Amino acid sequence: MYKNLAAAFAAALLSLSAASQAPAPLKVAIVQVAPLTEAGWVRQHEEGRKALQAALGPRVETRSIENVPEGPDAERVIRDLAQQGYGLIFTPSFGYMEPTLKVARDFPNVKFESITGYKRAPNVATANARYYEGRYLAGVAAGRLTKTHVAGYVAGFPIPEVLQGINAFTLGMRSVDPKAQVKVVWLNAWFDPPREREAAMTLMNQDADVLSFHTASTAVMTAAQERGKLAIAYHSDMRFAAPDAQVLAVTHHWGDYYTRRARQVLDGTWTSTDTWGGVREGMVRVEHFGPRVPKAVQDEVLAREKDIAAGRLRPFAGPVADNQGHTVVPPGSAMTDAQILSMNFLVSGVQGKLPQ
Repeated sequence: MYKNLAAAFAAALLSLSAASQAPAPLKVAIVQVAPLTEAGWVRQHEEGRKALQAALGPRVETRSIENVPEGPDAERVIRDLAQQGYGLIFTPSFGYMEPTLKVARDFPNVKFESITGYKRAPNVATANARYYEGRYLAGVAAGRLTKTHVAGYVAGFPIPEVLQGINAFTLGMRSVDPKAQVKVVWLNAWFDPPREREAAMTLMNQDADVLSFHTASTAVMTAAQERGKLAIAYHSDMRFAAPDAQVLAVTHHWGDYYTRRARQVLDGTWTSTDTWGGVREGMVRVEHFGPRVPKAVQDEVLAREKDIAAGRLRPFAGPVADNQGHTVVPPGSAMTDAQILSMNFLVSGVQGKLPQ
């Protein structure tokens, strides 16, 4: 009996010793610019966090902080996380770029990932997705389905990423419907469901029978559902909000990237890099076609998706003109990544001017 007790005690001591020698988990945080809802930008990054946690298990401890406004509040939250011992902090919003850089200077041992930002530092990496590839494909579907030759676009801010989306959508639409026009309403907000809905209603009152958007809620989808129109879901599948209106969803997938970067921190191989992945890398997809999309249209869109993945189709290949009549990409050439990343014009077919 005493021998058994002694053996058990020794085993317990060994277990405690092993536990004390196990490295502490890497603390990973994601700062979110809007509330977590069933779908949208924040939801897709939350899915990325969950995929990271599932892949690395006890090696990581993950957390998401929702609804953090860009600006001083963002700096305060990011700084607080660094002070709490978080070793890897993802900041997925363009307006988080400067606060991230500011905090990073004070915490050189913490790794930061500025998602949609473009400024790097030794401990700040940048990453983004080629959302415009999905936008182009959505435009092809919209061009096949519109009856009025008018699409509406509810846009957040006039930054290059948003302009890429509007322009690619228009080029995709006009590749199958040369008469297509795209009308844009600017919100200067990423998440404002009442104003998103109001903008959608305004566009439908101006003959838009297909809607697209670059904001963070499902408000545009539900407005299209109510009015019997069509809409392109963004970030996530939104058929739960618009079961009849959804044409397709341009979806974003962050799990692989988040997991890879966290593993590199754990392995000591993380470096400040710039990542810009798209259809080829699986970061952007078109999927979840709605019931009003004929199979022939689905097949056409998916065939073009394969062409983009293979490099046979480049959405910003010439000839491309802006909506002021100037040639911006001549025939036989295509925009470089640097040109796409600094885009500051609207293509022919988009009505209106850039906000000043």
